[in-house]
Amino acid sequence: MTDNDFIPIAALNQYAYCPHRCWRMFCAGEFIDNQYTLEGTGLHARVHTLGTNHRQETWQVRAIWLKSDRYGLIGKSDLIEETDGQLCPIEYKRGQRGDFDNDALQVCAQALCLEDMTGKPITQGYVYYAHSHQRQPVPITPELRETAIATIQAVRTLLTTGTMPLPVYTKRCRGCSLYRQCLPQATKKVNRYRESP
Repeated sequence: MTDNDFIPIAALNQYAYCPHRCWRMFCAGEFIDNQYTLEGTGLHARVHTLGTNHRQETWQVRAIWLKSDRYGLIGKSDLIEETDGQLCPIEYKRGQRGDFDNDALQVCAQALCLEDMTGKPITQGYVYYAHSHQRQPVPITPELRETAIATIQAVRTLLTTGTMPLPVYTKRCRGCSLYRQCLPQATKKVNRYRESP
């Protein structure tokens, strides 16, 4: 497996959010900024300043690359903390906790990489939501691991075949920066359209 064969950790988040969006970003190379993506980029610009420090008993390292040969994953972490020998990935997000599991999936993928790199089990991660200034715990459960591994395979299939998943309109579409490119409601309207005889 070469570095070109590795799946970006962020692709799992995008696929879990919307397979069509993931295809547009990672197969078609399309990306357009909106208010939300610009806020996220600004947050990550601050977070992705490589460095280490200690906070009481916790050692922190920011912006390091994670890689798993076992799962074929690669990506940059926002923050890794170590307390009493236990490593913990923390992913930063601009908004507040949503109803979707895509952020937890990204944290789990980081945990899988850390386990592969260090040989240590990872049992806990967090998503830090900048809007609420709160950390949301992400227990790295067997169920979450299974979902992450299945998503890795789904993304690998998507990237290998290049087959475009059809757009499906959900409430997630409202904040998507690629909404005008995919027009998920247009498919339904076209299918309902019948030309008069």
